[in-house]
Order: sequence, then C-alpha cells, then structure tokens
Amino acid sequence: MKLMLFTDGGARGNPGPAGIGAVIMNQDKKVIKTIKKYIGEATNNQAEYEAIKAGLTEALKMNPHEIECFLDSELVVQQLNGKYKVKDKDLQQLFSDVQDLIFMKFVTFHHVPREHNTLADKLVNEALDEALWTSNH
Repeated sequence: MKLMLFTDGGARGNPGPAGIGAVIMNQDKKVIKTIKKYIGEATNNQAEYEAIKAGLTEALKMNPHEIECFLDSELVVQQLNGKYKVKDKDLQQLFSDVQDLIFMKFVTFHHVPREHNTLADKLVNEALDEALWTSNH
C-alpha cells in the first residue's frame, strides 16, 4: 500500500502559538486520516517538523510499503532530502526524530506550493483557532 502524506505547520508570530496539520491519503487520493494539533510556542520551522513527525508516526502504523510526503516548506524538504544542512540546534533534534522514524522505510519528500496543500494548512489554522479561543474564554 502506498500512502500520500500532506503536512503543514505554522506559528502566529515566529516564534509564537503554533499548530500542525497532516492529511493521510491512500493511492486513490481518498483521505483516510487527518491530524490537527496545537503544539504551544514554536517557530514556523519547528512546527513544520512536528507536523511531518506526527503525520509519519500515524502513517507508519498502517504499514505502507511507500509514503510520499508533500510539504510547502522548501527548507524542510531540502533538509530532509539531504540537500541543505540543518544548522539550527532545535531543528537538528526534530530532523533526527524524523530520520529515526523513516529508517529503512521507503519515504520521499516533495515540495508543493501552498495552494496544493490547502487541507493541511486549514487543519493548522483550526488547531490554532481552537486553542487560542479556548485560552481566551
């Protein structure tokens, strides 16, 4: 079974309140799982890594033979593909966490424009809106 994973992470302020979103689809592009979560204070890049980590963790539970990942963060994609070094100390741990998840698995990472990642982006904003509304009421 091949899965497609669309993830997004974002912070309001950088750093600021942050959320993640992930959408797992089967090869017929049918949504089989969505994830949205408020993660507290983080940078945009930290949130992007947390999103891919959460999405991969769930996708791997389904025992796929392949996972194709789509992110709108070109920086994170290039780092995960080994084209850019991870210099930021906080991101190094998150990068390592993702590498541990995909060890000996067939996982690819692709950059997509934000307009091709709308469902994951929507989940990030819902997680942030829900968490911030709750904390204000």
